[in-house]
Amino acid sequence: MEESNINWVLAIACLLAGVGIGALGYHLLNAGAGNVQRLRQRLAERDRQLAELREGLGEHLERVGALAEALNRDGQALHREMAEASATLGANPPRKPDFSPTAPAQAEGGEDTPAAPRDYADGNRGTLSEDFGLKPGEDSAPQPPRY
Repeated sequence: MEESNINWVLAIACLLAGVGIGALGYHLLNAGAGNVQRLRQRLAERDRQLAELREGLGEHLERVGALAEALNRDGQALHREMAEASATLGANPPRKPDFSPTAPAQAEGGEDTPAAPRDYADGNRGTLSEDFGLKPGEDSAPQPPRY
């Protein structure tokens, strides 16, 4: 062939190779875009589920607050009714319970502090004494006769 024909054939072959490489690159990059699209859909789904959970939690907390208020009102009504009943019966009015959190009362003077635990009762020696398990009169072992 002539030299000019070889140049044209080489140019067409390079063009076809470039188009093939470009198509392959587009296909590989587009596959990543499809994965990104699936991830975006999953993210949107998770966001929707999270919004539903937050809304449900808000409703639940409102309901708990309303129930606590109703319980408080009922407790106050019960206390008033008990006070009225005791007034009509001539008894002392009932003491209102204190439901507020308080610290436990400290012992005064340290007199009520419990004693340290012991392994024996008062008046006994206990299992840790050296003569535990020995019968009276067995304090010393019999000595052999001396000659």
